[in-house]
Amino acid sequence: MMSSLNAKPGLHRSVSEWTSNNQQLSVTAQHERHISNVIRQEGRTLRNETNFKTHWDETDTCRRLSDRVWDVARWKEVLETCAQKVDEEMETLTLSKEQTEQALAATAVPLEVTTECLTLREGRKGHELVTDPVDEQLKKEVELIERVQQVLQQHTSRAFEQLCILQEVRHQLTADLQNKMDALDIDMSCLSLTIKSPHISLKTNPTRIPSGSSTPQEWVQFSQHNVARAHEAMQVSQQIREDMNLTRAQLQNELETQRRATDFALRKRNHHEEQARHELEWQIKTTEGEIAEMESDIHGLDADLQAKTANLKLAHTRLETRTNRPNMDLCRDEVQHGLVNEVQQLEATIAALKQKLSEAQHSLQKMKLHHSRMLQDLSRKQEALSLEQRSMNTRARLTSTSSTDNKNAALVVPLANSSGRSNLKLLAQ
Repeated sequence: MMSSLNAKPGLHRSVSEWTSNNQQLSVTAQHERHISNVIRQEGRTLRNETNFKTHWDETDTCRRLSDRVWDVARWKEVLETCAQKVDEEMETLTLSKEQTEQALAATAVPLEVTTECLTLREGRKGHELVTDPVDEQLKKEVELIERVQQVLQQHTSRAFEQLCILQEVRHQLTADLQNKMDALDIDMSCLSLTIKSPHISLKTNPTRIPSGSSTPQEWVQFSQHNVARAHEAMQVSQQIREDMNLTRAQLQNELETQRRATDFALRKRNHHEEQARHELEWQIKTTEGEIAEMESDIHGLDADLQAKTANLKLAHTRLETRTNRPNMDLCRDEVQHGLVNEVQQLEATIAALKQKLSEAQHSLQKMKLHHSRMLQDLSRKQEALSLEQRSMNTRARLTSTSSTDNKNAALVVPLANSSGRSNLKLLAQ
């Protein structure tokens, strides 16, 4: 009790202070309530506005995502269509290239045959080794085949280079298409997300601009460039195919025309050589008959010469014997004159016979020598004819090869109409 009374009493306030404090509390309470009411109203307004804004932004984002998905899908279809066309063009160009390579390989046999014919005809001897139209045609054929091989090789190389370009274009289209597919999957995945999706979360600095980002214009221009480049490459490829098809047809016509010209020249030359051989055989036969007659005549001349020599011996013996007549009986009578005349006549006859016999023997020798030359030339002609026949038999491989090719391929090479050129018909066998 005493301790309670001894405690220090609190600070006493006046009634006015008490009243002022109560009023201050009321005013402050009213002010805070007013501020709270304003904040609540502003909060409600902000909630409504932000809810609406958030809903609108999400709706607009979904719309933009939907539009973006449509754009990407459209470009994806364009790229797929373009890539398919590139694949078709590559397949077509590859087929045309293979046909050109087959045509190039097919020239190996004609070149081998023509070269073999030239080699065979070099085996002719003597005057049969002539530079005739067959040689000219064979050499022209070799030059043509070599030119054809060069042209076809150039077209094949050009087609290979274009295939590499198409492959590069196809790779670029494929990469762009894959990017479009990945982007399409990502945008569709984003479009399917909602606030209730389980995998959404706050990310660190999601508004940053990733390195390598492009503008919408650059994005469109990139795909447009890829498609335009692909179309340009396909146009070049189509032109190359047309050129290859046309060139193959033209060169095949040239080869066929030259082959026929060479075969005609070879047949014509073979005919002329057969005529020359027949003529030479007739000359040989006629000469042999003449030789036989000349030998018979020489034998007759020699027999006449021997007979005339015997007559001369007789006349000489008579004259010499009559010189032994004695004295006045050694008379130059008619017998003496007749024997002298006979001796002179026989000596002239024998001289003429010897002259003619010498001429006949010389002529016979020349005929025999010429006969030997004709036999040698006949042997060469027969050998040349044999070589010509071997050449014709060798060239028969070309006809059989051409016939086989015609059975396996059409006689008309179709050409695309983009260049305005019509189909080119090949020469039939």
